[in-house]
Amino acid sequence: MPGTPYWFEPSSVTASEAKSEFGRVLEMAVQGGAVVITKHDAPKAVLISVEDFNALSRATETRLDTLSHEFDALLARMQTPRARLGMKSAFSASAKQLGKAAVAAARRRG
Repeated sequence: MPGTPYWFEPSSVTASEAKSEFGRVLEMAVQGGAVVITKHDAPKAVLISVEDFNALSRATETRLDTLSHEFDALLARMQTPRARLGMKSAFSASAKQLGKAAVAAARRRG
């Protein structure tokens, strides 16, 4: 059935079967989810329905959009005057000052 989750054990056919019985293999993908195509007992390809392909593509696009928004927000926070001052202080600090700051931060965390 289309939309079948991929945590199940997919059907498997050899490359020869896929070539000689493509119509049957295609119907397996459309009706039952993924079909793994093997060659010399090793998985070489997976055939899925257009519906499943589109769902996977949308999921990837959604995740990429989310990551892009998270990156943009992080970049904006890094470019505030306070963040710039903090970076300037960190890069101009002496080893002793960095050590004290690290100890203070560790104590605050508990």
